Amino acid sequence: PWWNGSRTATREEADAEAEIRAAGNTYGNHFRVTTYGESHGRGVGCVIDGCPPRIPLSESDVQVDLDRRRPGQSKITTPRKETDTCKIFSGVFEGLTTGTPIHVFVPSTDQRGRDYSELSSGYRPSHADATYDMKYGIRSVQGGGRSSARETIGRVASGAVAKKILKDFAGTEILAYVSQVHKVVLPEDLIDNETVTLDQIESNIVRCPDPEYAEKMIAAIDAVRVRGDSVGGVVTCIVRNCPRGIGSPVFDKLEAELAKAAMSLPATKGFQFGSGFAGTFLTGSEHNDEFYIDEHGRTRTRTNRSGGIQGGISNGEIINMRIAFKPTSTIAKEQNTVTRDKKETTLRVGGRHDPCVVPRAVPVVEAMVGLVLVDQLMAQYAQCNLFPVNSDLQEPLLPVLQPEEVPF
Repeated sequence: PWWNGSRTATREEADAEAEIRAAGNTYGNHFRVTTYGESHGRGVGCVIDGCPPRIPLSESDVQVDLDRRRPGQSKITTPRKETDTCKIFSGVFEGLTTGTPIHVFVPSTDQRGRDYSELSSGYRPSHADATYDMKYGIRSVQGGGRSSARETIGRVASGAVAKKILKDFAGTEILAYVSQVHKVVLPEDLIDNETVTLDQIESNIVRCPDPEYAEKMIAAIDAVRVRGDSVGGVVTCIVRNCPRGIGSPVFDKLEAELAKAAMSLPATKGFQFGSGFAGTFLTGSEHNDEFYIDEHGRTRTRTNRSGGIQGGISNGEIINMRIAFKPTSTIAKEQNTVTRDKKETTLRVGGRHDPCVVPRAVPVVEAMVGLVLVDQLMAQYAQCNLFPVNSDLQEPLLPVLQPEEVPF
C-alpha cells in the first residue's frame, strides 16, 4: 500500500494520481486551474477549483480581458473572427462565487480546419507539430490543436478571476505592455511604472504606452505582414501593491513561479526579472537596493533592481519582469520541412495567423502573473497568517476595513 497523506491508497490509485499531476494541463495548488480545448474544436475554456466563496463575479468581469485577447482586433492581428463570448456554467450563484469549481466555456464559431489540411503530413518549422507527434503519436492537426494560442483563453478567463481577487483584497494591480517589437525597443526611462495606466496601454493597437514608439512598432509589424512573414517582441509586466511576504524560499521562490508561468505560454523564449542580465554588468555596491524607513514607518528600498522580490519573497516594491516572444512560427512563406513519413518536402501554410503575437499576449501575461500571485497569497495566508502575526515584523494580509468598505 501507498500513503497519500490522509489514508492508505493502493498502488493503482497512486499511479492514477501521478498520471493526473503529470498531464501538464493544470496550474496551481490552492487556486487550481485546468484549461481545455483545441484551436479548431467546438470550444475552449477552464475549470477553476479553490476560488474563495462570496466574491461578486459575472461573465462581464471575465469578458473584459477576453476581449483584449481575442483575434481580429486590428490589421496587425490574425483576421480570424471570434467574439470569444464566455459562459459561466458553474461555481457562481446569484452573482457570488460559491467556493465550488467554476467552469468557464468559450465556443469557437469561425473554425476553418480545411485551411490546415496540408499539415496532416508536413511539419511547420519551429512549431509543435513534430514534437506532439514524437510525444503522443497522434495530434489534432487543425490550427495546431492544443499547442495553439487559442488555448490561452482558459488562462485569461481564470486570470481575470485571480486579478479581481487580488484587486479587491489588497489593491494589487497587474499591468503588462509591449516594450519591444523586432528591432524597435522602447527605452525603459520613457515609462514610469509607478504611474502608467491601463488606458495608456490600451490607447493603441500594439499596446505600447508611448504613442511615438507605438507607431514605430505598428509599422514594423505591418512591414512583415504584407510579406507573409512574422516578428517577435517583448512584453513587460509590472505588479503594484503586491502584499509583502508572498512566495517561498529555495525551490518555490516567487520569481521562479513567475518564470515557470510565463514560460508556459506559447511562443515564449526568454524571461528576465528585475535587473535581469543587465545586472551582471554591475558591482554589488552598484546593484544592491539600500533600505530606508518611509514616512509611514515601513521598510522600503531606495532602488528596485531586485524587481520587488528578495530571497524569493515579495518585499512590497513594484514587481517587474520581461518576457520574450519569438516570431510566429506559422508564416505564409514557403519553407523546407519533412513529412510524418520522413520525406523531405516544402510547405506553404494557409490559414489566418498573427504576424506578431505580442500585442495579444499582453492580457495573457497579466493572467498568468495573477494566477501565480493569488495561489501564493492563499498559501501565505494558510501558513503564516493563520495565527496572529508578529506585528513588529509582519503586516497582516487582511486589511482592516469598515463594514461599508468590505468588497464582498
